[in-house]
Amino acid sequence: MSAKAEAKTFRLDGLKWLLVVLLVGTAVAGNSYYAAFPLLYRVLAIVAICAVALFVAVNTAKGSAFWNLLREAQTEVRRVVWPSRQEATQTTMIVVVFVLIMALILWALDSALGWAASKIIG
Repeated sequence: MSAKAEAKTFRLDGLKWLLVVLLVGTAVAGNSYYAAFPLLYRVLAIVAICAVALFVAVNTAKGSAFWNLLREAQTEVRRVVWPSRQEATQTTMIVVVFVLIMALILWALDSALGWAASKIIG
């Protein structure tokens, strides 16, 4: 892609983002303006306008990069080796026991320091 074509794309991206903002603003204002209409029709109109805004946003450089990031993240989630139910339960129990032990230690320390402060203060 030439430098001239890149500059043109960036200018068009600004216009596309402006269009996205205008579309979303129109959806919000239209929902308020047409409050007398049934909720179903207003929701369908908002969904349609937001779908168009999403389509325009994805056709920008940043929108396209974000869409690619989402697809790559979905691929990575498929590669994750998830723990079995037993492993998850054991790990959860270890965390719960550790938190309870730490709570008891902190409670005892707080009580001891409070007792010492009350003896010093009088």
